[in-house]
This record gives sequence, C-alpha cells and structure tokens, in this order.
Amino acid sequence: MARVNQLPCHGFFLIIKILSKKYPKGATMTEKPALLIIDMVEDYFKDENHYPITPLARKIIPVINLLIKEFRKKNFPVIFSTDAFAEDDFLFTGKMHPHAIKGSKGAQVVADLDMAPEDLWLPKPRFSAFFDTGLEKILRDQQITLCAVAGIATNFCVLATAMDAICHNFKAVIVDDCSTAFSETMHAQCLDLYRKNPLYPLFRVMNSEDFVSEI
Repeated sequence: MARVNQLPCHGFFLIIKILSKKYPKGATMTEKPALLIIDMVEDYFKDENHYPITPLARKIIPVINLLIKEFRKKNFPVIFSTDAFAEDDFLFTGKMHPHAIKGSKGAQVVADLDMAPEDLWLPKPRFSAFFDTGLEKILRDQQITLCAVAGIATNFCVLATAMDAICHNFKAVIVDDCSTAFSETMHAQCLDLYRKNPLYPLFRVMNSEDFVSEI
C-alpha cells in the first residue's frame, strides 16, 4: 500500500494559527471604494417646491458628511453625480415637473454638503451616474473596485446607479442611512428587497458605520 504522508497534529494547528492571523474573523477582502453621492442638488432642498423628500434629504446630510470625512482620511475618491436636465427634456413630458436644469443654480450641489475642490462633480442627464458621464473610465483609471452609493432617491437614481455599477463589473453598496426616498416607508421597502439577494456580496445594503469598519 502506498504510504500516505500525514501532517503532524501540531503542524496542522500551526497552519490554522497562521491563517487566523492573516485572515481574522470578520475580515473582508480589501477593496478600493469610491463614494458616489447622487442628486443632492439645491432644487430638492427648496421649501417652496414642496417636495416630500426635502425634510428627509436634509436629515441625511450630516451622515453623508461623516462618510465623506472617512473617505478623505483614507484617500478614497468622493464623486458627486447630479441631475442636469435640458429645459425641454423628454422626462418632463410625463408627470415630472421641470427641475435641476443644466447650468442653473438649482442643479448645483447643495451647499450644506462637504464638497471639496478635489472632488469630482459629474452632472448626469438621466437616473444613473454611469449614463453619459464618463464615470466608468474614471473609476477604471483609479483602480476602483467598489461603488458606495448615497443620496436621493433610493428607489430611483440611487438604485439605478448601484445596479449600473454591477452592470459595469464594480461591486456596489447602497449606504442606507446616507440615502432616502419620498417617504421613510418607501426607502425601507425598497432596500428590504435587496438586503438578501442572489448577487451578495457583489451587491449589498449596509449602514455607514458597518461600511466604514470594512474599508
């Protein structure tokens, strides 16, 4: 009978010990993330527009600013991508009222967000930050592997951007406490659909504290 080489018991436990140090419990694969902040523009924060999302969007500004701070600490890119529609945009032929017109003050990033000169601002003509903005090439050039998506609205442009990230072969995380919709219920119901999904761990929903602990 051929001799079978067996690893001595003490050698087996030595390997386990080494591996446990290299890959501690709870450790995750190292990613290079970019923070994508979606549609946080002045028009959505004007009280006179009477948007239901306005007070909810104001609530997430401090949390987004904290997340921005963490990204800057680690020298990860912060990218703002915001609605910039034509005055006669096709989208306005439906129920949507004209807003965030390209080049207008209402289409500028809301002043309360911590936007720095080194941050990238990509106006977008449609829902996804990847649509006609050059974002994919920008991320590839910086070797980004994961997109953390924040902003408004959860069930439209935030979700569209996260899904498009996956379609362009980037991992995606929707940061739930850094995004919101036209009601808290709408926000929660949308994200609950994706907390468990067949794309995990390529596509996840996480709060900002848990996400920061991973990067």
